Amino acid sequence: MRVSEFWALMEQEFGRGYAAVVASTQSLGSLQGRTADQAIEDGERVRVVWEAVCRDMPVPPEHHHLQHHRA
Repeated sequence: MRVSEFWALMEQEFGRGYAAVVASTQSLGSLQGRTADQAIEDGERVRVVWEAVCRDMPVPPEHHHLQHHRA
């Protein structure tokens, strides 16, 4: 997973403005109490960070992947 996909998923789930707040302030037990931003900065795989967000927030399974809107 690329960082850009992580942010697209975060914005899809939490909204553009709130996604950054969640990533920078929400302590995630699955990441030993680090925030998503801290974990990514520490070199954690982005997929692992997204999975931790999904577990700890909790994000419904149907939102774990990018939704593709058809025109």
